[in-house]
Amino acid sequence: MALTGIKMTHVPYRGAGPALTDLIAGTVDVIFDNLPSSIEHIRAGKLRAIAVTTDTPSDQLPGVPTVGATVPGYEASAWFGIGAPKATPPAVIAKLNRAVNQALADPKLKARLAELGGAPLIGPPEDFGKIMKDETDKWEKVVRFSGASID
Repeated sequence: MALTGIKMTHVPYRGAGPALTDLIAGTVDVIFDNLPSSIEHIRAGKLRAIAVTTDTPSDQLPGVPTVGATVPGYEASAWFGIGAPKATPPAVIAKLNRAVNQALADPKLKARLAELGGAPLIGPPEDFGKIMKDETDKWEKVVRFSGASID
């Protein structure tokens, strides 16, 4: 809405399941969802993908454009990470990071993630820290624009 001026009503849901149920039933007109929870509905023809919010098209949805192709500068990606308490010793962080990166490099896991429309981000903890900072900065602007408060 901030980039286009389009007005939409936010309908809060307690997860993708109820939101997808209402979308399929026609109770709501559109949702922004993570691909892993909606891709099977798209493949089954129950939903139509209009665009993906990532900065590049999805290999799992050929021909579906990015939102950024129409709305320059738009990008929204879901990501997951593993954290540890701040006081965790560096050797423990390094060991955990190696184990996670090794698991994410497994061809079977990579194939399953790709099938669901995801991709592993393999790298050092510092890279993940930069992702978290960049995403926090980006979404802080969105929250401020929205006028949302913690009331």
